[in-house]
Amino acid sequence: MTTERRRRLHLNAFLMEAGHHEAAWRLPDSNPRADFDLQHWIKLARLAEDAKFDSLFLADGPAVIGTGEFRPPGQLEPLTLLTALSQATSRIGLIATVSSTYNEPYNLARRLASVDHVSGGRAGWNIVTSAGADEAANFGLTDRPAHAERYARADEFLRIAKALWDSWESEAVLADKAAGRYADPGRLHRLDHKGRYFSVAGPLNVERPPQGHPLLVQAGSSEDGREFAARHAEAIFTAHRTYERAADFYADIKARARAAGRDPDGVVVLPGIVPYIGSTEAEARAIAQELDELRVPAYGLRQLAAVFETEPSVFDLDAPLPGFILARPKLEGSQSRSDLIIELAEREQLTVRQVISRIGGGRGHFELVGTPDQVADAVTAWFEGGAADGFNIMAPALPSGLETFIEEVLPILRAKGLFREDYQGTTLREHYGLPIPANQFHHAAG
Repeated sequence: MTTERRRRLHLNAFLMEAGHHEAAWRLPDSNPRADFDLQHWIKLARLAEDAKFDSLFLADGPAVIGTGEFRPPGQLEPLTLLTALSQATSRIGLIATVSSTYNEPYNLARRLASVDHVSGGRAGWNIVTSAGADEAANFGLTDRPAHAERYARADEFLRIAKALWDSWESEAVLADKAAGRYADPGRLHRLDHKGRYFSVAGPLNVERPPQGHPLLVQAGSSEDGREFAARHAEAIFTAHRTYERAADFYADIKARARAAGRDPDGVVVLPGIVPYIGSTEAEARAIAQELDELRVPAYGLRQLAAVFETEPSVFDLDAPLPGFILARPKLEGSQSRSDLIIELAEREQLTVRQVISRIGGGRGHFELVGTPDQVADAVTAWFEGGAADGFNIMAPALPSGLETFIEEVLPILRAKGLFREDYQGTTLREHYGLPIPANQFHHAAG
């Protein structure tokens, strides 16, 4: 007789400078220069590792955020930062966003393989196609490529990257001093890829990563994004404000993965959650209110206009979203995020002022204001109800919000038997229960 192994909750610490709330840097205890303070990032990484989080995650985009007037506009390059954090930690997974649109497969595959080696098998890549027009302008383009084209390019990019990571078989290195043979050339494989977007000879000049491939993460929820995720993603970061929408997305992604010939359990779905935690509901509301009162509405309007690819002047703060936006125009940027904001505004009959307040803390992710028990109950309900395999923890302020989640919520989740007491493996794939991919070239050398 066998017993079914209980599912374990996965937790990723989504780290963002002074916190996810747009006004977090203004709090009395916040470090307004956290973005470029390595010791700040090391403290956060060690905090998450001591709590046994599966991974930490760094977002990125190759352009300044806004104008810089109301919020820190820059950030350290994430793979460089992950390399530093890999030496300050030993077990936690290390995931970074890197654009497929503004990189080349060979150089990026090499950099990611190097981080996986340096970290001992803890690297992950959040694959984005870069929706912003300002990003395109930094790479000699008058506008970003069309949405469908970005995903078509990303698909070819990723197929090449996987082949490059496989281009060294595990038995390739002989290091035979007596015979004077370092490697078996028959186990180093050329790609000679010639496709629509890329021409790459190969092999990679870095040995196959310890994990075979770095963990592949994806965050798009559009139709193109879901299809891409079904083919390639091993973990998915996603944004939903209601359990019903999260459950629908979860079922859809698992079905698409199955249709693509993959094991649905090999695709870990992690919605974002922005928890405002207090010992009482009133205290939690006060924490959220303090941050809300520090917002600058002009910043929120600019961010809202950027999502909808329009100008701030089209919005009236005390009126609903304009009719042309409620008509859901087709956008070349983040279509899924714009749809989420429209649904929120329509469902709750919000004015523009209320919309920018509601998305100021988590950009459309699930915000929960409550006690530790209420947060733990919501996490449990989504996890056990088929809406999530775990969560992207997006503390509104850092490090305080992450510390409170660890100190107050994790003990409840552990008491429920949902979250680990200690790491059982050393690699990111082991934390997520995912296998090392088979080498596609292994049969070639017999």
